[in-house]
Amino acid sequence: GINAEYMGRNRPCVVIGANQNPWKECRLQEMEEAGIELVRRQSGGGAVYQDHGNSIFTFLSSREAYDKNRNSKIITDALRELGVDAQASGRNDIVIDVLDGGRYHSSKVSGSAFKLAPDRAFHHGTLLVDADLSALGRILNPNKLKLQSKGVASVKARVTNLKPHIPELDHHLLNNYLISHFFETYNSYCEVEVLNAEKLENEPSLMQYYNELKDYEWRFGKTPEFTHNLETRFDWGIVDVHVDCARGNSISDVTIYSDSLYPFFISEVESALAGATYDEAGVTEAMDKVRASLSDEEFVGMADDFQGWLVQSI
Repeated sequence: GINAEYMGRNRPCVVIGANQNPWKECRLQEMEEAGIELVRRQSGGGAVYQDHGNSIFTFLSSREAYDKNRNSKIITDALRELGVDAQASGRNDIVIDVLDGGRYHSSKVSGSAFKLAPDRAFHHGTLLVDADLSALGRILNPNKLKLQSKGVASVKARVTNLKPHIPELDHHLLNNYLISHFFETYNSYCEVEVLNAEKLENEPSLMQYYNELKDYEWRFGKTPEFTHNLETRFDWGIVDVHVDCARGNSISDVTIYSDSLYPFFISEVESALAGATYDEAGVTEAMDKVRASLSDEEFVGMADDFQGWLVQSI
């Protein structure tokens, strides 16, 4: 069968695995404010932050010709020729040794995910060239909230960019080395095709697939059922909020424990949130109902407090 290799880059985004919970994996509110998109792929694995400093590889083959170890060797051989001793590690990582505090430790420069169909397969992953690691840590490390999920949690790993270890490296140089080792592995050569938006838009089946992955229901509706438990203190009392979400991001049940002197306010908030979408728009719409119902200035202020905190916590 035909073997193909594809390289590319994404604008800033977080890509989560098919069975992951975005509320657990990333700070959705901060992502929205920074214009960072949420993407859910069809393969499994963990959440990754991507930007133009992060190169993406994909190996496509028939199911019969699929060989994860051979694909990984193409990458490690290319990186070794560039000057770092890259090693495959575990099920899906590539690491290099980094000197830190007088000791060497393994740092991850690549993570992979896989999808196998009856007749074909793909193996894709990331290579950290010069990614914004501060954004990676900021976006993918949520507050340690009591969040429980049936989804798959990402394994936290020590990561490093390749550029500090290969100063001349950029996306294009890396691509050239990966292409060279791909050709060498299969002892076969072809013309390299550069894909642009115009070419891709003229492929109906590809655009259909693109639109499916872009759809809100795919990105958020695939989220497993989960419970979010948050607690904070306001001037008017402590709130201990338990939010149950059905598959997707619709709030199926909410319970709020509080020492507030205004239990009817707490009841109004619970009622308004039930059935709302668990995002900024849904919370805002729910709290608008509370403000309309309890129009006294004090309660409007309490509603503003609660809304601002909950939106930031999602």
